[in-house]
Amino acid sequence: MADEQQYNPSDALLAEVSIKLRDIEEKQNIIKDRVLLIGENLIAEKEDSDSQITELKSSIAGLNDEIKRVKLALERIIDDSNNYVRKNEFQVLQRQFEMFQPLELARMKDVESMINKALKK
Repeated sequence: MADEQQYNPSDALLAEVSIKLRDIEEKQNIIKDRVLLIGENLIAEKEDSDSQITELKSSIAGLNDEIKRVKLALERIIDDSNNYVRKNEFQVLQRQFEMFQPLELARMKDVESMINKALKK
C-alpha cells in the first residue's frame, strides 16, 4: 500500500495538463459564444442598415420626383411671366388711357343737341 500512495510526478503532470486543457476548453467555449453573439449582432445591424438604405432610396426617389415637378412648375411660371405686362409698361398704358379718356368723348348726337341748346338760348 505504501507503493500506491507514493507520489508520482507523472500523475501530477497529467493532472496539471488536464486542468490546463480544461481551462483552454472553457476559454475556447467562451470565445465561441462571443463570436456567435458578435455574428448575430452583425447580422442584425446589417438588416437594420439595409432597411434604412431602402427607406432612404425611396425617399430620395420621391424627392427627385418632387424636384422635377417643381422645375416644371417654375418653367411654366417663367414662360407665363413673359406674357405679363411690366409695371413701367402698365404705367405708360395708363397714362395713354388717361390722356385719351374715351368716356369723355362726345357722340354726334350729343354735339348736335349741345348746338341746338346753344342756338335756342
